[in-house]
Amino acid sequence: MLPASSTTDKPLNPFQRPRRLRRTTTLRRMVRETTLSVDDLIYPMFVMEGEGQKVEIASMPGCYRYSLDLLLKEIAEVSQLGINAIALFPVIPENKKDDTGTQSYNPDGLIQQTVKAIKQAIPEIVVITDVALDPFTTHGHDGLVDEKGTILNDLTVEVLVKMALSQAAAGTDFVAPSDMMDGRVGAIRQALNAEGYINVGILAYSAKYASAYYGPFRDALDSAPKFGDKKTYQMDAANAREALKEIEQDIAEGADIVMVKPALAYLDIICQVKEATNLPVAAYNVSGEYAMIKAAAQMGWIDEKQVILESLTSMKRAGADLILTYFAKEVALMLL
Repeated sequence: MLPASSTTDKPLNPFQRPRRLRRTTTLRRMVRETTLSVDDLIYPMFVMEGEGQKVEIASMPGCYRYSLDLLLKEIAEVSQLGINAIALFPVIPENKKDDTGTQSYNPDGLIQQTVKAIKQAIPEIVVITDVALDPFTTHGHDGLVDEKGTILNDLTVEVLVKMALSQAAAGTDFVAPSDMMDGRVGAIRQALNAEGYINVGILAYSAKYASAYYGPFRDALDSAPKFGDKKTYQMDAANAREALKEIEQDIAEGADIVMVKPALAYLDIICQVKEATNLPVAAYNVSGEYAMIKAAAQMGWIDEKQVILESLTSMKRAGADLILTYFAKEVALMLL
């Protein structure tokens, strides 16, 4: 400790002392450039068949697969916390999967029934439904596959249109094509308009990278590809300009919100996308990002709460208007 006579700093520069604005908690709050709000959060949730089922996902501690009855209770709770939107993902039994994903557009399918029930029980919550075939196919790819293992773009888009229309008929607020097939946003928008669903929005997974961060999510849905990978349709992790090309195309085809996925390793992409468009920009704080924080916290290596808040704030600072995050409920409780 310095002697008392030395505890007052000698002024080196009387004009510029940035630390003046960091001196107290109140001052730091007053000049904070980026704020995280519960209004920014979208909560991804997993629904499964059955009743009374709440099954924790081993690679995503604190995240669960819910049967519809318990899902409705959880949604009511998160709505009370101020979370305005959820993103739904279905856990499809193996005996209901096939090579062409026909259950994806079944009007009485799991997602369609779930949307109807949510809109009846908690009509104020915004429901976002995933449009991709991987949860519904035996091969685990987002599109139809030929005998050579090639993902068939245009035939897949036809199925995705059926899927989006079935979700719109069930009452979803937004369809969210996550498949990365070329032209699917335009085809879905055209079909929605033609069927009178002009108010159903499209949250486009516009810059979705072929990332290693998706592993726990694929565990949750048992949707990992049975052969090959997804690099012929999801984006190369090394590319940035391509993301802007995808964003531009999706906007031209009728997207209402564009998204970058994953988030933490792609903050530069979020920033560039925000500068390139006036549409709302979403970021997906994906399962691998969630799992790494949870694992480090369980080992006592990090302050979990502070790392969560710092991570999500970095996404806002980069330019995200909305964040899909499995931390949504925890963060809502932190921000109360």
